[in-house]
Amino acid sequence: MNKLWNLFHHPRAGTILLRTTLALLMLLHGWAKITHGVGAIEGMLASHGLPRFLAYGVYLGEVVAPLLLLVGVWVVPAALVVAINMVVAVLLVHRGQFLSLTPVGGWALELQALLFVGALAVALTSRPGKG
Repeated sequence: MNKLWNLFHHPRAGTILLRTTLALLMLLHGWAKITHGVGAIEGMLASHGLPRFLAYGVYLGEVVAPLLLLVGVWVVPAALVVAINMVVAVLLVHRGQFLSLTPVGGWALELQALLFVGALAVALTSRPGKG
């Protein structure tokens, strides 16, 4: 039975799979910002008394950092940018859902949590300079 389990022991492949999946999922969010702009985010920031120009930071967390993750360059900083992006997204957009469940019993923030924890896992398992 150990031989069977050993076939699945590929930590490097697992890290690359997680990094690539995180990057692709975040890029989809980034593509929405590229095609539709960040006007909604500007409005949310302004409603909290924050400068509207901060909305353009979303391009770092949802386009630039994921592209860096995909190509394996500056992986640790890029993953940390994604994690910070998710914290800001929760604070700005999803704050009211923190203790909420979906109608089927899942946590309302499970996607945001998986992206945040996935980004932290990528940062923690990647060697700086090695991707």
